[in-house]
Amino acid sequence: MRAVVVNAFGGPEAVEVVETEVPEPAARQIRIKVAAATLNPVDAGVRQGVFGGAGKQLGLGWDVAGTVDAVGVATAWNVGDEVVGLDYGMVAPLGTHADYVVLDTDAVARAPRTVDAVHAATLPLNALTAVQALDLTELTEGQSLLVTGAAGAVGGFVIQLASRRGISVTGLAREGDEELVRSLGAAHFTSGAVEAGAFDGVLDAAVLGEAALEWVRDRGVYVGVIPQAQPASVRGVRTVAVEVSADGARLGELVGLVEEGVLTLRVAETFPLEEAVKAHARLAEGGVRGRLVLVPGA
Repeated sequence: MRAVVVNAFGGPEAVEVVETEVPEPAARQIRIKVAAATLNPVDAGVRQGVFGGAGKQLGLGWDVAGTVDAVGVATAWNVGDEVVGLDYGMVAPLGTHADYVVLDTDAVARAPRTVDAVHAATLPLNALTAVQALDLTELTEGQSLLVTGAAGAVGGFVIQLASRRGISVTGLAREGDEELVRSLGAAHFTSGAVEAGAFDGVLDAAVLGEAALEWVRDRGVYVGVIPQAQPASVRGVRTVAVEVSADGARLGELVGLVEEGVLTLRVAETFPLEEAVKAHARLAEGGVRGRLVLVPGA
């Protein structure tokens, strides 16, 4: 089968499409024939060596949508089931950017019935990050939340999920993104100056760090999206960062919200698997609204 990997760190040109053996599922694992797999900024980080792993083959890809192709023992999934899943791992030899991928059964959920596989593939990593980060805020109905990077994939999901909980959301993004951010459910929008201490919490999807911390009220909460990279606490502000975890049950809940129309899945562009280098180059250009998705069968 084909798989997208890096054997040396660098820019988009470091990405390779190689031939490798089809993986076999062990106990409590399933093999998925990949229909679509999202390219995320974390893949660029792996490619650049941000997470280490020098001297090894590193597979790319965390998100997947596809069809169960083989099952190990002790799994409730059946061959032919359409699923979505999260392959959590930054220094593994194979990822989801491949013709086939093996995942643990508890990292997988039934695919949403209301969207195609390309859109479904954009759900696992970004939506799980969003909901797990939002949980960390511990904000409740009527409290206020500023979401930085509000037009991005994680930020957009946070807006929709927080608004559903009755939290008053302000989205911070570029001026041209106001219509998009408000359409996702933000009660307020800003593209410029933010008043210090104005919010019960900030969810910093844009990774602004200490600048965003200043916008939290005394004894409020700051949640970052890069594990262990949150700024130090000031003024009694609780500062934490999410480290996304594969959670098939929670992913199943998010699938339900897609089917209810609560969550919007946004695809910017698709690329055949063999054009992974071109997809990485497009990601590096920036300004993508929605996700880039690799399609093995294209």
